[in-house]
Amino acid sequence: MRKLPFVVALSVLWLSSAAVAAPDKKDDKAQAEKPDATLVEPQSSASEGSVSVEGHRVDYKAVAGTLVLHGTGDKEDEPQVSMFYVAYFKKGAAATKRPITFIYNGGPGSATVWLHMGAFGPKRVVTSDDSHTPAAPYGLVNNDYSLLDASDLVFIDAPGAGFSRLIAADADKSKREEQMKERRKAIYGVDGDGHAFAQFITRFLSKYDRWNSPKYLFGESYGTTRSAVLANILENEDSVDLNGVILLSQILSFDTSIDGPEFNPGIDLPYELALPTFAATAFYHHKLPQQPAALEPFLREVEQYALGDYAQALMAGSRLDDARKQAVAQKLHEYTGLPVAYLLKANLRVTGGMFEHELQNDGELTTGRLDSRFAGPSIDPLSKDSEYDPQSSAISSAYVAAFNDYVRRDLKFGQGRQYRLFADIKHWDFSHKAPGVHGEALQSSTNVMPDLAMAMKTNPNLKVALHGGYYDLATPYFAADYEMHHLPIPAGLEANISYAWYPSGHMVYAHEASLKLLHDNVARFIGQTDNVR
Repeated sequence: MRKLPFVVALSVLWLSSAAVAAPDKKDDKAQAEKPDATLVEPQSSASEGSVSVEGHRVDYKAVAGTLVLHGTGDKEDEPQVSMFYVAYFKKGAAATKRPITFIYNGGPGSATVWLHMGAFGPKRVVTSDDSHTPAAPYGLVNNDYSLLDASDLVFIDAPGAGFSRLIAADADKSKREEQMKERRKAIYGVDGDGHAFAQFITRFLSKYDRWNSPKYLFGESYGTTRSAVLANILENEDSVDLNGVILLSQILSFDTSIDGPEFNPGIDLPYELALPTFAATAFYHHKLPQQPAALEPFLREVEQYALGDYAQALMAGSRLDDARKQAVAQKLHEYTGLPVAYLLKANLRVTGGMFEHELQNDGELTTGRLDSRFAGPSIDPLSKDSEYDPQSSAISSAYVAAFNDYVRRDLKFGQGRQYRLFADIKHWDFSHKAPGVHGEALQSSTNVMPDLAMAMKTNPNLKVALHGGYYDLATPYFAADYEMHHLPIPAGLEANISYAWYPSGHMVYAHEASLKLLHDNVARFIGQTDNVR
């Protein structure tokens, strides 16, 4: 499962595909055979409720529904995607004084069940902190840390995921299969996905009269990649100035990923930027030769080593002499707990999968990827890499069951429909045309740092908040920090970026104390940037 080419490995960035139910591959084929009439027209179901957020009651109206996206040019009357959303509007709030935040997970191609049921929706599924959550029935409780106290919320499922579907509705049956192929090619990629979300947001602003509301994007994991592309499209193609972009568990340049760097030899940056997360994980599991007194001072030390002596050693390549190599291996042992002999055999370069497999292998345990506080029985103790993610296996069932029950019982939507955790994506187009690039030139490795930089430069009031977990091995926090400090923006815009790190993993909110901090930080960010006086 981990032995994947670089780009393919990132196509399962958010969750291990083995941990979730496969989508119904017959669905799109059936759509091509006989189009579903309910897809070509917007659907909605309204309900009401209330949530207590840190002791304050918020009454809201909820709308679960779909918006239909159309083509462009000579296909502007052609329905192409039905996108599902759940929106929560605070009762009695004036639209121009009420912020609205568009929220989505990553994948790419993931439904937004995670942020909805774990972070900011009015209901929260209860899961174990760092161990496997027992099977159903699962607890669904009032979310004391819903973001509804600070903003109206719109949770969006990516095309093909959740209840979102690609549409093939040509009257000619023989053309519908070809239409579906065209939809997949147009939508399932960095740029097609970004434009789909942009069209959804502008349609939503029109439908609900929210054009003059303070506007925010909140993306997690690949959703941060999307946010950078989307912010640039909204700012520079749709004339939508955003108040803020909130990034959780960020990856903007895929050259920084610790998943699959062995397939990209000569690029040592991922090893350097993952080292602090390796150290944090070894600290958590008490695998260090000398246990430091506190985590954060230890991490600052490791960060300096990663950017200094370690980076210089890796840059030397085969010119690194044996004595220095031995010294670096010894230091890495002190920071990661991995044996010196193992580090030497790995040529000082340990991938995410290798670390997850090796750290606790003496107990035949595999360390979590999305949240390295988790551990589970190793599939094969003799393997080189981890073969599954214990954190995904520990909590996925709870989220899926809770949402499927909640959306039908409380939101009154989805009867007779399948909720897909992931879209059925056979190929994701990672090529990207960065802002300012002329002609048809595409990046060979996805990097959307220029997109976020362009959005910030064309809207110099745009504020960006970066959040991440110390125990995230999918998108290491120091890689996100590195990306932000290398954005091609003027020095004067650096102050527009804020940073917050948490003692949690990729899904920061899976740790309740971190969820409270995340809520408080995001609510404060919105309050400071919404321009409402």
